[in-house]
Amino acid sequence: MKRRSCLKKLALSSLVAGAMPHTLLAASNQDFDFYFTRLSYESGNWDVDERMPANILNSLIEYTTLRVDINERIIPLADPAMLNSPFCYMAGHRLVEFNHAEKENFETYVRNGGFVFVDDCNHDIDGVFARTFEAQMAEIFGEKALQKIPNDHPIYSSFFEFDGPPDTGVELNGWGDGLVHDYLKAIEIDGRIGVLYSNKDLGCEWDYDFRNKRFMYEDNTRFAVNIVIYAMTS
Repeated sequence: MKRRSCLKKLALSSLVAGAMPHTLLAASNQDFDFYFTRLSYESGNWDVDERMPANILNSLIEYTTLRVDINERIIPLADPAMLNSPFCYMAGHRLVEFNHAEKENFETYVRNGGFVFVDDCNHDIDGVFARTFEAQMAEIFGEKALQKIPNDHPIYSSFFEFDGPPDTGVELNGWGDGLVHDYLKAIEIDGRIGVLYSNKDLGCEWDYDFRNKRFMYEDNTRFAVNIVIYAMTS
């Protein structure tokens, strides 16, 4: 797995350089293939859709053979410990304005094989989260780095088959821009997604007790499985 190899090298180089806490690799995650990292950040609000991680982790256990840590890990974006994460999640409703350490870690992580899934909980285009997050990405990676991905992108067939991003109920009847976003955006590094960006509020769509999936006609967390598998194997 090329991406994971890059992250291991990044983690080791950071450790040697003294930038990473000695506790990071103390429990070196050898018992798990995957753990869910939520990134906290100083601006805005990051502690949203609280039940979503457990729901996704349950789906990974149900559908895949990954050895999954069932506990969500919350790591500050400014903490070099996040550089060792196989997958990071970032969301919110409000301002996104990285401080120096947050900006440096975000860029280092993404450019060295990391994967960040960013979800706009406002599910709009011109709201404060969307505008400020996109401005941060333009500042770090360039004005044209964040682009729509085609609906035949490999992320839509990495595990289950989709013909593009699934619609969310919050888009159809929520308080956002009133549009159904038929695309996702991404920043690609060396031909693979490093930042996956959604205006669809997928986090709220998956924010329910995983035991309630049995009442659904179709499990709507299946696309979350695709995102994780793509992140782990691309």
